[in-house]
Order: sequence, then C-alpha cells, then structure tokens
Amino acid sequence: MACSVMWFRRDLRLGDNPALLEAAASGDTVLPLFVLDPRLWDSAGRPRQAYLLASLESLRAQIGGLVVRCGDPAQEVARVVAEAGASNVYIAADYGPYGTKRDADVQRNLHDVAVPLVRVGSPYAVAPGRVLNQQGNSYQVFTPFATAWRHHGWRAPVEAPSQVKWDWSYESASLPEARVPDGITLPTAGEEAALTKWRAFASHGLATYDVDRNRPDLDATSRMSVHLKWGEIHPRTMLADLALSDAPEKAVDRFRTELAWREFYADVLARRPDSATEYYRPQLAAMAYDEPGDQFVAWQEGRTGFPIVDAGMRQLRAEGWMHNRVRMIVASFLVKDLHIDWRHGARYFMDSLVDADGASNQHGWQWVAGSGTDAAPYYRVFNPIDQGKKFDPQGVYIKRYVAELRDCPLDELHRPHNPIVDHAEERREALARYEAVRSR
Repeated sequence: MACSVMWFRRDLRLGDNPALLEAAASGDTVLPLFVLDPRLWDSAGRPRQAYLLASLESLRAQIGGLVVRCGDPAQEVARVVAEAGASNVYIAADYGPYGTKRDADVQRNLHDVAVPLVRVGSPYAVAPGRVLNQQGNSYQVFTPFATAWRHHGWRAPVEAPSQVKWDWSYESASLPEARVPDGITLPTAGEEAALTKWRAFASHGLATYDVDRNRPDLDATSRMSVHLKWGEIHPRTMLADLALSDAPEKAVDRFRTELAWREFYADVLARRPDSATEYYRPQLAAMAYDEPGDQFVAWQEGRTGFPIVDAGMRQLRAEGWMHNRVRMIVASFLVKDLHIDWRHGARYFMDSLVDADGASNQHGWQWVAGSGTDAAPYYRVFNPIDQGKKFDPQGVYIKRYVAELRDCPLDELHRPHNPIVDHAEERREALARYEAVRSR
C-alpha cells in the first residue's frame, strides 16, 4: 500500500492542517511522525519541554498512536521513509533560521531516494515573504506591514480529514521525562484545550480586549500564545472566528493586530536570520553594557524592589508565562535600569517561558532595547513606578505574586521597596550611554 509520512513539528493538531489533509489524500496510509531533535530539545527550558511532551501525548491520544524518533531529523526521517516504503513526506513549512537549514538537509537526504519533502502551509496566516511593498520588498516597520497583511488576506481554515488510515506500527522511541520545575503550573496542552480556551475567550473576553489587554490585574488576555507556539490551533482558525464575531470592531481589530505582530516578527526573522542573536540595528551593538551579576540574579528572582517588576518575574517563575505589558516593563528595567545587554534577558525568557517563540521573543526584546524594527529610538524608558500605577491601579497583580506586599497600603504599594537601583539616576545613565553611541 502507498504510504505517506506526516511529519508533525509546530502543527500538533488534526483540524485546519493542510499538510495533513494532503497527506491523507495522497496515499492509502499515513504514518504520523515526530522527531525529537536534540538540538531543539536541549536548548528548550524545562517548562517548554514539559508542555511539548503533554501536547504530544494529547496528539497521540487523538490519533491512536505516534511514531517518535530521537536524533538528527536529516537521518531519522530518511530511516522512517525507508522502513515504511513511503512515497512522500508532508510538512508545514518552517521559516526560522534553524528550521530552514534542517529542512534543507532532510530534503537533500530524501532526494537521494527520490522521495519529495512536500511543504504545505505554515504556522502563519500569511507565510513570511508574502507581504511585500509596491517595490517588491519586505516591510521594515510594523504599521505598514499590518496594513498590507490585512489587504493580502488569508485562506479559510480547512476541516480535519474525515478518514485517515493511520499506521503507527513502526519502531518508536519513548518520550523522555521532563519534570515541571517546582512551583510551576502549566496550562492544559492539546488541540481540544486550545479550541476550548479560544472559544471561551472569543465569547467572553474579546469584547473588552482593546480596553483591558494592558491590565495584568484583570487577566484579560487570551493566553493563546502557547497554543499558537505548538500549532495546537492555527491563526487562520482564530482569524475566521474574529471575522464572524459580534464583539465591538475595535476589540476585534486590536486582537487581529496582535496576531499581525506575530506574523511580522516571523517575517523579519526569515529576512534577517542573524537578528535572532545579533542586533537588528547594528549601530547599537556598540552600546556600553554591564556584565550580568548580582543585580541580574535579583531581576531573575523578582527581588529588584520595584513591585511591578518583581511581580512579573515571579509570575514567570510560577507559571512559565508573563503578561505582555509586564514583559515590556521588566525588559526595559533590565536594559535601561540595569544596563544589561538585551540578549541576556532574551535567553532567560527563552529558557523560562512555556510559550517561548524565537521570532516574537527576540524581536520583542530588540523593540524594548531600541535596536529592533520600531521607529522610536533608544530613549524610550519605562518608568516601573508609573507603569504599575497605570496598569495595576489597585495593586491586585502585584499582591498576587509579591507576598510580602499583600498587606501594604495602596498609597505605598507602587513605590520602590529596598530598590537595587535608583530609577531616575539609571535613566539618565542609560540616555548618556545612548548619546555616546549616537555621537560616534
């Protein structure tokens, strides 16, 4: 019988999965494959590892079985193809720096045995490289990209294949154990959990999203980032639901814009793969930074003395997740108050976040550091005291995560408590360092 391999990666779902749909239509049987790549596994933090394993178990339960291999995908995919006598390998295209190289290596090995690696769809509503300006070039900043992205549009979601003749009767490796770090509670993984969470938010939380999205005290965001990270839901599905929503258009458009940010950063990274580890604006690489030391550890542990910063870092340690507004606040504090290179913070986030996405994480940090795609220069410095007062006015978020401040009266809550730095002084220092670079 003809066999096709469905190689799952960042698309751990059955619905709205064009690659799976084509695999099911191309042959008599479909071999569901996941390759645990040591390069990706070893570089992932424990929260991400644990969540991935839970998501794979959910996928295995949906299918009834899963063929797991551990090792270099270029070798493992070819081995599975040989064992199954497969005629095709189907994937969703990967546009990240490592994923692009990995898939090219796999394709070369499969070419030797005349088996095609068939790319169908991607993790994005619009694949990187598709949204171009009138000159045929990629957009350098977000706002015109988002306008063109909306104008470009996207395909409608596709249904899950009605019948798939799955065949998982091949040698399969055991998944490793990944113990969730002490004190962390991870969200429920899997396609069903993703759809349930999304539908609940679309029905009850979306209506006020434009007003409340910056309020960490209200828990008013969708928390869909981890499900998008692993492809337990496709953004097309969400965009289709948004188009039919009866929520206020301002709220719908604001959420649509947040999805556009994810697609923009993927586009930027595909165009500039060096920006995963290097400065997008190289002139700021010459900035004078301090080496990480005790203050960096205090930042990691939520002991800076600035309540909103400490609440955010403690939320990260408790949940493997942090509210997006607070991510910007703690990132600004690290770069502008502690004068530490953004890459140290980005690495810590990648290790700690369950939803860590290379494109969004690295470019979010570069945006805060003033070295990214944003037109605003380095002198944007978040005041952690003012940010706390504005976005957590009653201190609900701070008291949720900073236990020692739960009995603190509101008129004292947002002020620094035994701070490790003086914000006003460090702001002046940050701007002085920026001027030194700009004047060269």
